[in-house]
Amino acid sequence: MPLLYTIGKLTVAPALRLAFRPAVEGLEHVPETGGAIFAGNHLSVADELFLGTVVPRHLAFWAKSEYFTGTGAKGAFSKFVLTGLGAIPVERAGGRAALSAFDAAIPALRGGDLVVVYPEGTRSPDGKLYRGRTGAARLAIAAGVPIIPVGTIGTDKAQPIGARVPRPGTAKITVKFGKPLDFTGRPDDRASLRQMTDEVMSEIQKLTGQEYVPRYAPKRADTDPVADA
Repeated sequence: MPLLYTIGKLTVAPALRLAFRPAVEGLEHVPETGGAIFAGNHLSVADELFLGTVVPRHLAFWAKSEYFTGTGAKGAFSKFVLTGLGAIPVERAGGRAALSAFDAAIPALRGGDLVVVYPEGTRSPDGKLYRGRTGAARLAIAAGVPIIPVGTIGTDKAQPIGARVPRPGTAKITVKFGKPLDFTGRPDDRASLRQMTDEVMSEIQKLTGQEYVPRYAPKRADTDPVADA
């Protein structure tokens, strides 16, 4: 486990547990060893904080590449923190550069790490669950690991879009884990990836109870350092 991540588990995680007392369901579905992909709904920047709080193992998040390449003291600090947390840089421009995130995630998964992906592609603007993008399914097939559906509830109230930090006493936080989905042997053509992704989103919806919207969520410019796929 990276050093800064370990420090966070010893400091930030206990503080969040004390302040918010998040409920956890289905933690038995999180493997004690071996690689897996967590595919979850995305309501708030706080989703990553609470997921990291309740899962005992290291989680590798995908983070926007610009947070690794900034200049000056702020840029150096951002790179230091994200590298120290074991984050995987993602190029948001698309094309071959964007595939570098997959290139980095595949050996991490095969080496036994857990990688977090938010298939909606951005935070939900209205609390609904939007159509998933196929990156998680494509990564699962390439790395040969299962996908674990994750449903997070209440984080949009604890830290709404625009809020700097989670606010205690504003919402009950619940993190739910579904049974692992094993897509081993499934083809990776476009139609199959779409079907697998829809299966994942259906399981997430069962965990959260969100209204499902069968279209992609609108993109928005924000300061969320976590990149989605």
